Amino acid sequence: MDLVTQALRGGAQQAAAQALRPLQRAIVVGAGGTLGSALLAEALAAGRFQRVAAVVAGPLTSALRGFDALPLAALQDAPGSLGAEVAFLVFERARHANGRDEAFFQPGPADLPALAGALHRRGVRRLLVVVPHAPALLPQALKAGFASVAENEVAALGFEHLLFLRTAQAAAADAGGSRLQRFAGWWLSQLSWMVPSAEQPVRAVKLAALVVQLARALPQAAPGTRVVPPELLWQAVQGDAEATLSAWLAQR
Repeated sequence: MDLVTQALRGGAQQAAAQALRPLQRAIVVGAGGTLGSALLAEALAAGRFQRVAAVVAGPLTSALRGFDALPLAALQDAPGSLGAEVAFLVFERARHANGRDEAFFQPGPADLPALAGALHRRGVRRLLVVVPHAPALLPQALKAGFASVAENEVAALGFEHLLFLRTAQAAAADAGGSRLQRFAGWWLSQLSWMVPSAEQPVRAVKLAALVVQLARALPQAAPGTRVVPPELLWQAVQGDAEATLSAWLAQR
């Protein structure tokens, strides 16, 4: 049973218990792939949102309660508010190879300013951008600051809350390409042995839970733009995640 199937069952079981609580609506951009599907499942199963929309690149029909398929064209072109306060923008190095995940729109780094701008125009107030990186290759200064001009552009849009999450991902060796390319891929994969434990990748399911938890905590935090370093995510999964994340948000 995959994560989204579990989410469907979990969401249905918790619907009655959560019925009286006013919940937010959420949008997931990049719901295909390991982390994207885990985040979508977490948002649905946890019952923390009235509805969860995922941006799709092609036709997708679903009878899942609380789930909406949002065509990419509708996000970019249609006027008016989407009725969502929070959005998750997930970038991944790799994605699943099955038909269901292919239906979800998979953003690339070059899409960041345009997608963030579209979300802001459509009424999203809180944006969480999940950015993967190979820990051994990311300079220390970029773990707590902007890593590109595009991120600066997004910060200038004026979101009430904007989070960039630096999620550690292993640099996988490439089985294809030339001999030199294969050697380069192998060499990069060996760098993982030099990465401190606090910067090692967090499992997708646990990371998805942390991202949703951060989104839920943002309304109580001071407005602003924040960069979540990989060390904080690793620390959060080692103990009391809620206390760790709340304390970090209170300091910024």
